[in-house]
Amino acid sequence: MHIIRSIKKSKLYISIIISISLLVLIIILASIAGDSKGDQVETSNQDKTSESEVESELDPDIEKGYELSHGECEGRGSVTLSTSPMKESDFSYIIPYGLMVGAHVTPIDHMYFVPADWDSPRDAYEVMAMADARIVSLEYRGDNTSGEDGEYRIVFSHTCTFFTYFDLVTSLKPSLEEEFEKNRSGNYASINISVTEGELIGYIGGQTLDFAVWDTETELEGFVIPEHYDSEPWKIYTADPYNYCSEELSEFLTERNIRTAEPIAGKIDYDVDGRLVGNWFLEGTNGYQGLDQNNYWSGHLSFVYNHIDPDAVIISIGDFEGEAKQFAVEGNEPDPRDVDTSSELIKYTLVDFEYEKTNGESWDRMSFEKNLKLEGCSQIHGCMLVQMIEDRKIEVEVFSDVNCSEVNRFTKNSKIYER
Repeated sequence: MHIIRSIKKSKLYISIIISISLLVLIIILASIAGDSKGDQVETSNQDKTSESEVESELDPDIEKGYELSHGECEGRGSVTLSTSPMKESDFSYIIPYGLMVGAHVTPIDHMYFVPADWDSPRDAYEVMAMADARIVSLEYRGDNTSGEDGEYRIVFSHTCTFFTYFDLVTSLKPSLEEEFEKNRSGNYASINISVTEGELIGYIGGQTLDFAVWDTETELEGFVIPEHYDSEPWKIYTADPYNYCSEELSEFLTERNIRTAEPIAGKIDYDVDGRLVGNWFLEGTNGYQGLDQNNYWSGHLSFVYNHIDPDAVIISIGDFEGEAKQFAVEGNEPDPRDVDTSSELIKYTLVDFEYEKTNGESWDRMSFEKNLKLEGCSQIHGCMLVQMIEDRKIEVEVFSDVNCSEVNRFTKNSKIYER
């Protein structure tokens, strides 16, 4: 019996020892698993912190490039533009930055290549890439269901800080059109297709080709409040193409430009804080974007200078009797650069204008000419009263078909514009 009890006792001890050992083993394994899990969490947090740091440290110039290219860009810095987008024989002249016409109330942020023949058929002329690039955005401007012919807007990313852009291309080369159709969402396609300098991109007919350069490392200084232009995020980065062209291309494009004053490329940013000169927006209309996309320009107002003859003052009005209109100023004064809060009530007599060639004849705006001068016409379309009431706020009233000698004060119809 003693032996049996000893054996039972021994078995009990062994059972206890085994149980304790198993418990210790479980604790150890749990600890190891917990440490491992903790390591994984820590690593994951480190990765998240690293990604966050990368995002927070992203260069603003690069970040803007990502926005303009939808993330489809690499590197930074400018490139040399060496190829004209149109052949020498296919266009007659270049209209510089800064034109204002119709609903383009503020100075236009692109140039125009004018066709050799306005009556040429659709797709008459080739359009080429100006340098190696990636096409990152294609937009079709038209309605496939209507049967009407549309045009394409094309954005080229050369780096994450340097872009070129074409618009009004009447058709794409077949391989590019295929990519557009494959990737399109509605009338838009975000793509990433490499092209080389001089490569055929598409075609254009008897109409102008829009062209511009964007450099996110050189923000324009002549916009008092850049945020007003957030609806067109490229605008404040519009750059002078001649600063990036090869010497040969620069000479060629300069010779074809109808503007002879520096900067030859033209200018779009005229704002001077505390002065009348530049762009203004009707109070409460959301800056450049406006309140209605179909009529966003109605609240725009500009006191700037002609894109061909920068000695001439132009007043561009988003709503003149229900239309967007541009006028010269009778007597070409006072210069809006000289008007500030200390100035008395300003009167501007609004007149039509034309361009005079060096031989004294009127320019037909169709043929290529140099050294054009703007001349105000005798017909008066109205009088504008302007008063700077704050450095960034003006009171304005336009009296159509009225001579300035007939008005001396604002009425209840005056409007407030701001910047």
